[in-house]
Amino acid sequence: MSGALDNRIRVFRAEHRMSQEDLASAIGVSRKTISTIEVGRFVPSTIIALKIARYFGVPVEEVFSLRMN
Repeated sequence: MSGALDNRIRVFRAEHRMSQEDLASAIGVSRKTISTIEVGRFVPSTIIALKIARYFGVPVEEVFSLRMN
């Protein structure tokens, strides 16, 4: 089973009118971490994925999804 991880972080940030830096500070990571996750260059740890979902008050599956190749 292989696939790529899609995410909707940018959408959630836009809905909450927040920058990458705002989100990064809120969950305790760097802005670069948020940036690289958003563009798909970095797959977040389970902890980071859960922190992002918790911050927005949604299940992790609403932020991240597995794209099947």
